[in-house]
Amino acid sequence: MATSNIQRDGYFSLALLKEFLALTKPRVVSLIVFCAVIGMFLAVPGLPPAGLVLAATVGIGLVAGAAAAINCLVEQHIDARMARTRARPLPRGQVSNGSTLVLAAALGGMGLWMLYVWVNPLTMWLTLATFVGYAIVYTVFLKPATPQNIVIGGASGAMPPVLGWAAMTGQLSHEAIILFLIIFAWTPPHFWALALYRRDDYARAGLPMLPVTHGEWFTRLHVLLYTFILCAITILPVATQMSGWVYLSSTLILDGVFIWYAVSLMRSYSDQLARSAFRYSILYLSLLFAALLVDHYLPIGVRW
Repeated sequence: MATSNIQRDGYFSLALLKEFLALTKPRVVSLIVFCAVIGMFLAVPGLPPAGLVLAATVGIGLVAGAAAAINCLVEQHIDARMARTRARPLPRGQVSNGSTLVLAAALGGMGLWMLYVWVNPLTMWLTLATFVGYAIVYTVFLKPATPQNIVIGGASGAMPPVLGWAAMTGQLSHEAIILFLIIFAWTPPHFWALALYRRDDYARAGLPMLPVTHGEWFTRLHVLLYTFILCAITILPVATQMSGWVYLSSTLILDGVFIWYAVSLMRSYSDQLARSAFRYSILYLSLLFAALLVDHYLPIGVRW
């Protein structure tokens, strides 16, 4: 095995470093960090201090990578039964459980220390709570127990912009809560679109995802309902004068496309359409937060 050779030789090869990187789910972490950074810039009227942004970004990213590694560790037997995840390092035996645990502890400990010392204690505690919520509450308890795992566990996934806001201001506000609510409402239609075209995978793994427990039609209905909830929440930044017409026009277009996908899934379902809806949901969140950022830096007279 590659792991035993590496352990016997006593050095870290480039291949092993790539396996460790895969354990941290860099694509997922990049979206988390992106939303956190947007929260940092939205929290202040001008440009935030570069050093503080860097420390907060690295700290949050390290803890997010640690949470991803714990998720891989806990779910390795499930991952081995799913086509989407069986190529991850643990199911293939490329890294050991002990190495994964050490990696998670090192990344998480370093990230929390950075946040406490170089950012502020509030951000550190909120990030720790997010880590526990995802790596323990969601991964260990919710995901294998209830088809509402995504809805309840979505609270942890919605925290990044709140962490970014707290990092810059040392406190929370209603604007940070609105950012949280946007991601919280976005999470169910995002993940249920994935679960629809991966339903056989989840059934084989024994996970009670909504398409497995309640069927395809019921899931498509809930994708539609949660999409409408999401679209209503995305208007809150305008209603609270957090954002102006640039964000409003952007979100109306983005929401319109998301609703089109949700309605299309109800009317004529196909796995290809569900896959496209899932991919669009990622683009949607990225563009929505980018629109918030652009609008934030427009002159007041232009914004309104």
